[in-house]
Order: sequence, then structure tokens, then C-alpha cells
Amino acid sequence: MNGTIKKVTKDRGFGFITAEDGVEYFFHQSELRGGLTFAELREGQRVSFEVAQSDKGPRAAEVHPA
Repeated sequence: MNGTIKKVTKDRGFGFITAEDGVEYFFHQSELRGGLTFAELREGQRVSFEVAQSDKGPRAAEVHPA
């Protein structure tokens, strides 16, 4: 799935991605792949990701640069 970084909370290590279908997904910095670093992430940046289930609902996993 493709999307755009909506918000990055640097001090807490997480953020949100808005998918192309308009759904917003939580992601944790531990899910970044393909050379993405949390320190360099910017709002508006395009990414691709998998949707995974967690106790709190769907979240973004395996987040790569688009």
C-alpha cells in the first residue's frame, strides 16, 4: 500500500501515515526499512507499507520509501 507521512512525533518514536484510500495508520520507528531513518522522516514524504494487525487495530509495518 502507498501513502504519505502525515505526522511524526520525534520524541516518542512514532507517527501516522495517510494511505491513498484515506485511512490513517499508526507506525513505530522500528518498522522503517529500505534506508529510511526516523530522524530524516518528513511530513508529506511518500512511503509504501504493509498493513498489520495489533491489539489496538491496524497499523503500518515494513515501511519503505515509495
